Amino acid sequence: MISCRDFRAGFTAATADPKMLEHVRGCDLCLDHAAAIDPDIVFRAIGGGELVPPGGVDAFVDDVMRQVRVRSAANVVNVPSRFSWRKLSAAAAMAAGVTGAALVYHYERGTRVIPPPVTDRPAVVANLTTKPVVETYESENATIVEVPASEPGGAQVVMIFDESLPSDL
Repeated sequence: MISCRDFRAGFTAATADPKMLEHVRGCDLCLDHAAAIDPDIVFRAIGGGELVPPGGVDAFVDDVMRQVRVRSAANVVNVPSRFSWRKLSAAAAMAAGVTGAALVYHYERGTRVIPPPVTDRPAVVANLTTKPVVETYESENATIVEVPASEPGGAQVVMIFDESLPSDL
């Protein structure tokens, strides 16, 4: 085995010297140095050039080609499934259409699909206004529009158009 100093002095890219490769297999610092110069040294240092697959190279090639033929035949054979995405999506669309049509039919006939509300509970009174209510307003620059209530006792709408009013009123 050679020393690290000799390795670093004698290492060049694409080195195939067995002593150099043996040193790289055992020394991590020299492996990092060699990989910075030639990244392929990692694969050359693994070795294995003398290894032969069981049964020889020809048997290995025959086994690989047999696997290729089996996998290509498996890709050709396609077993149709009973339910496909198209059939399921068509069934879901039909179910949604029938449900929607039934709801529209019941709504048009006046039958209630939803049960009537329970009237035993006391009514909850809530203040639903979020903006201030203007009871009186006088301005020379304002335009005031009143919309009468559509029903007796209904809400009357008053609109005030004035450039001097704040925008959130």
